[in-house]
Amino acid sequence: MSKQNKVIVIGGGASGMMAAIAAAETGASVTILEKNSRLGEKLRITGGGRCNIWNEEHDERLLLANYGSTSKFLFSSFARFGLTDTIEFFNRIGIKAKVEAKNRAFPVSERAEDVAEAMVKRIHELEIQVLYGTEVRGVNKKNNTVKTLETSTGLQAADQYILATGGASKPETGSTGDGFKFLSDLGHKIESPTPTITPLKVKETWIKQLAGTPMKDVRITFSVNGKKSFRLEGDILCTHFGMSGPMILNSAHKVADLLTQGTVTAHIDLYPTMDEKELDIFILEQLSTHGAKQLGNTLKYIVPEGMSAGLKELVSSLDLSMNTGELTKEQRLFIALLIKAMPLTIENLMGFDKAVIADGGIDIKDIDTKTMRSKHYNNLYITGDLLHVNRPSGGYSLQLCWTTGYLAGRSVVNDVLS
Repeated sequence: MSKQNKVIVIGGGASGMMAAIAAAETGASVTILEKNSRLGEKLRITGGGRCNIWNEEHDERLLLANYGSTSKFLFSSFARFGLTDTIEFFNRIGIKAKVEAKNRAFPVSERAEDVAEAMVKRIHELEIQVLYGTEVRGVNKKNNTVKTLETSTGLQAADQYILATGGASKPETGSTGDGFKFLSDLGHKIESPTPTITPLKVKETWIKQLAGTPMKDVRITFSVNGKKSFRLEGDILCTHFGMSGPMILNSAHKVADLLTQGTVTAHIDLYPTMDEKELDIFILEQLSTHGAKQLGNTLKYIVPEGMSAGLKELVSSLDLSMNTGELTKEQRLFIALLIKAMPLTIENLMGFDKAVIADGGIDIKDIDTKTMRSKHYNNLYITGDLLHVNRPSGGYSLQLCWTTGYLAGRSVVNDVLS
C-alpha cells in the first residue's frame, strides 16, 4: 500500500493515537491535528495518574455486559480487536501491565505518563505528522463525503477522516465537546453529554474535614425523601467537596436519578459487619481500656483510623472534655448510632471538570461498528468518547478507545482497498 491514501485524525488522545498508529502501520499517510501542545493530555492523568489501562476480564460476554444496552452493537468491534489484541499491542510497544482487584489492569510502572509516551514514541517511529496547536473549527462536506476541515492554521484536506476529539469530561485537557458540535452540524443525532461517572457533592462539613482519607469496607445507604433506595459496600474516598472513589463514581448515575425525585440523603456505616449490640460491646471495651482519658481523645479508638475528626463534629453536642468513665448509656448509644449511620445530604453531582467519564455523543446505531465508519459519510470514522456508550470506571472506557481507535485506523485503509 503506497502512502497516497491520506488520513487526518482529529484529536491526539487515547483513541486518536491508537487510530493514527493503526492507520500508519497499514500503510496510510497520517496527520494528527492536536489543539494542545502535546499528545495524550487526558491519558496522562487517567486513573489518578496510574492509568487503568484496561479491564482484564477475558470472558468477552462478561466484559461487554459493562457497556449496557450498546453491548450487542459492540460485539463485532470487540471480535475484531478485543482485550487479547490490546494486551498484545501494548506489549509490543513496551507496556506491561499488572492486574489488581476487579480485574483492573495498570502499567507495571503505575505511570500513565509511560503509556502516553510509549504511544508517542511509536507515532514518531511511524513518521506520523502531528500538527500541534491546531484547532478544528468547522467541517466542510459535499453530499455524503467530508471534503475539508477549517482549522486555526488553515484549510486541511485528506481522503479519510477520523474524528477522535473525546467527550466533555476533563475540559482542561482539551475535551470540550467540540466533536459533538461537528457531528451535529453534519446531521448526526447527538445525545447531550452529562457527567455520569463523577464524585458527589455533599452539604455536611464533617466529611470534608477528612479530605484525602479513605473509608475502608463501609456500607452506604442512599435514600430519597426519607425512603431507602439502594446501598453499596466498599471503599469511599473523602474529599474537600464530599465523596469519591470507584464505588461512588460508578453509582453517580443512580444518585442523579434520585436527585430528580427529591431530597437525597446517605448514611455511612463504618462497621457493617457489627450489629448495634456488638458495636456497643466494642465501644465499652475501648472505653474501659482508655477510661482515664477525655472523650474527645478517646474517639479515635472506636472508629477506623482517620475518622475521629468527623465523629468529633457529629458528637459535638456532648462534652468532649468529660472523662470517658462519666459517659452514660444513652450517650454511648448516641455515639454508636452515629457510627452506624453517619449522615450526609447529597447536594449534586460534580461537573464535567471532575467527571471521569461523561456520557452523550453519537448514537451507536449511526456507526458501522465493524469499521467505526459513519453510516452517513463514506470517509468519516468516529471513535472513543464521542460514542454514546455508558460504561463504569474500571478500565472499560480506555478499552473502548483502544478498540474503536484501532478499528477506525485499520478501516480507513481497508475500506479503500475493498
